[in-house]
Amino acid sequence: MASRSLNRVILLGNLTRDPELKYTPSGTPVCTFGVATNRNWTTSDGQQKEEVQYHKIIAWQKLAELCGKILTKGKKVYLEGRLTYRNYTTKDGQQRSVAEIVLDDFIVFNSNKKSSEETIKTNNQNNNKKAENEKEIEEDVPIDDSTNSEEIKIEEDIQANEESDKTKEEKINPDDIPF
Repeated sequence: MASRSLNRVILLGNLTRDPELKYTPSGTPVCTFGVATNRNWTTSDGQQKEEVQYHKIIAWQKLAELCGKILTKGKKVYLEGRLTYRNYTTKDGQQRSVAEIVLDDFIVFNSNKKSSEETIKTNNQNNNKKAENEKEIEEDVPIDDSTNSEEIKIEEDIQANEESDKTKEEKINPDDIPF
């Protein structure tokens, strides 16, 4: 039986530059970009230290096109992929080796608080417009005097629940996410 192995890289960091989307001669999309990760620690004498690592990321096919559209310099991203090593020759004839992470999946975090608040504000405005439209529709509907009082009570309860759900919207701060 063959032994099992695993080549899996998981990173959470910030883009160091805008992604560069290119196409191979056969038309396959390929996107490259950089991600920086930080490590903080305290030395034995109480001094704070920080170490930054830079990683080269490469994405292929549809994922490459998606990275080119969504990602921008400075965005916080969660990445999953596999580690690869590649050798190449420079224009002046020197042999070089590079380690790259071939991207399998990613999640973009919205690190801009203003953008988060604008999204919530837009959602609230859309909900208010929806409520106004519902009121207009209700005003246009003729009232039937034969409606049972229990039905009216149930409808009032449903409307009260919907209004309380609208007021329970939470503001989520991406900095509060534990990872």
